[in-house]
Amino acid sequence: MIYLDNAATSFPKPARVYERMDRFLREEAANPGRSGHRLSVEAEAQILQARNILAKFFNVKHPERIIFTLNGTDSLNIAIKGVLRAGDHVITTVLEHNSVLRPLNALAANGKIALTKLDASKEGLIDPENVRKAIRKSTRLVAVTHASNVTGVVQPVQPIGRIARESGALFLVDAAQTAGVIPIDVEQDLIDLLAFPGHKSLYGPPGTGGLVVGERPQLVPWREGGTGFDSESATQPEEFPFALEGGTPNTVGIVGLKEGVEFILKEGLERIQNHERSLVRKLRDGLARLSGVHLHGTSDVAKSVAPVSFVVDGLDPQELSVILDQSFDIAVRAGLHCAPLVHQALGTFPKGSVRLSPGYFNTAHDMEQAVSAVREIQSQVSV
Repeated sequence: MIYLDNAATSFPKPARVYERMDRFLREEAANPGRSGHRLSVEAEAQILQARNILAKFFNVKHPERIIFTLNGTDSLNIAIKGVLRAGDHVITTVLEHNSVLRPLNALAANGKIALTKLDASKEGLIDPENVRKAIRKSTRLVAVTHASNVTGVVQPVQPIGRIARESGALFLVDAAQTAGVIPIDVEQDLIDLLAFPGHKSLYGPPGTGGLVVGERPQLVPWREGGTGFDSESATQPEEFPFALEGGTPNTVGIVGLKEGVEFILKEGLERIQNHERSLVRKLRDGLARLSGVHLHGTSDVAKSVAPVSFVVDGLDPQELSVILDQSFDIAVRAGLHCAPLVHQALGTFPKGSVRLSPGYFNTAHDMEQAVSAVREIQSQVSV
């Protein structure tokens, strides 16, 4: 199979991820930090190593402020529901995934917050000056995706972060499509809260993710329970990371995530980025030559990441996806991609589009095969 659904979950993973997770689960998988025996201590040490590696990867000064979560959605919910209070104003965009939109919409519908959603330009970009204009005295949070999971267009997070910082608002970045593909520096980009999944371009397994919490946000935990730390306290400890990590962690998953990040560091982020850009360029160039194919996003691959979305005249996106799977053994995704406002802006709502998202383990030949398959399917429809 040619797997082109890496924007949902990367596949395959580096071999070292499988091997290390298997060995850990067979030989080392005690409950971390809950007991004093050797296996428990060693399991906790693996989690500490993962925090330290991620801290280096994202330039986080205090590794203990990296919280391990279930996935990117979990990270975003912890951030949004942890920092917002009644009467707060939030600025977000029409580019967001439902993991941002739904919790914010629910809070707004319940009258707890005021919500502003900024439109994107025709190129799919958020203008930082529009963020500045939307700032109010009550603005507590600016929440922006680093790159759209539909168009792949990368947003100007540093200028937005500067505007948020100057206003006193917190800056939350959803790095679901960028962590592991383009450099992210939470200090340089003035990011207060960075939410990332482990199972996409960081090459970890499903069920992993993280939230970087800067020193400015004050989060109220919504998951409380055992931590192996300060057990005598009647309430959740305030110390990080325990404040936001109640319950037994997914240690084997975190070990796999650590291996995925170490793979990236070994290969080199620049090399990974350049390879994926070359695949996206080949894919977009090939599809652009087909009549009746309408591409979304930008042709400038230096300003985008892997998702390549398009529609084909006369073909339902879901139908095209099924044909690619069943007749050509090519795995893609079709529909709204959990980002309905993007499709409303693109004019592709409610059917959405077809999304091809190559990854580091794809080849130029895979891109040629995908374009050839779309051409063949299109020719059959045109007959």
